[in-house]
Amino acid sequence: MKKTFILFLSFYLIISLPAFSKEKGHLFVIGGGRRPVSMMKKFIDLAQKINSGKIVIFPMASSVPTEVGPEQEKRLKELGARDVEFHILTREQALSEERVAILDDVGGVFFSGGVQSRLTAVLIDTPVHKKLLELYRKGAVIGGTSAGAAVMSEVMITGDEKREVKEGHAFETLQADNVVTIRGFGFIQSAIIDQHFVRRKRHNRLISLVAENPEFLGIGIDESTAIVVNPDDTFEVLGELSVVVYDASQAQIQFSPSLVIGGSNFIMHILKNGDWFDLKTKRIIK
Repeated sequence: MKKTFILFLSFYLIISLPAFSKEKGHLFVIGGGRRPVSMMKKFIDLAQKINSGKIVIFPMASSVPTEVGPEQEKRLKELGARDVEFHILTREQALSEERVAILDDVGGVFFSGGVQSRLTAVLIDTPVHKKLLELYRKGAVIGGTSAGAAVMSEVMITGDEKREVKEGHAFETLQADNVVTIRGFGFIQSAIIDQHFVRRKRHNRLISLVAENPEFLGIGIDESTAIVVNPDDTFEVLGELSVVVYDASQAQIQFSPSLVIGGSNFIMHILKNGDWFDLKTKRIIK
């Protein structure tokens, strides 16, 4: 009788805790620039597989969120999204438990471009942020472009550096303790994301960060290009240009007295549309 009760209790706990039995969702991380129709339809398709399929847009990274929000809502509806709405939140609003209701039954969330620290300043460590992480764990797709891509990782590049630079001379060095980072939303915890990558020549800052923090991969996503991170921590490249992956996990890194970076066995992958990569094994999937 006792064994029967234990088996019944175990079965009851399994079926009554769906949050722990479901796989996590997808991340749809776009490097900025023009977004091809096929790319955004893929995002919509992923959102419509979960809950009601409703998509919520957060345009707070933009300097003109009241313009960007309606534009992106209209565009997603034109591409076939059934239910889309945008929300421009303040920090005070995001701290309210009542505001979490805007994410009820949502299948997808999209962060617009602009300045990534504007997004984190509003949402980080709020009930809304907590709900976003929960949605992702329960199967929703979380997407973003440009600044909305940078916020995905636990370690977030702000776009600033510590050394004083003249205009037009940003990130001209491979140097430790120079790239300014803060906490991102933490959807990706094994890599640091950078965007507009090849187009804006952002290699130096990502190489520097990965050399300093070899436990993280560096993923630089170019414009009109995205990675779609699957529940098993593999990702597929979609779009027109390239994704660059830096891996210093097996590298021998040295720093000069002035913190200039040197080393060997620093791995670089260049991926294009249709290529797959495994974040766990840190290898291209053939």
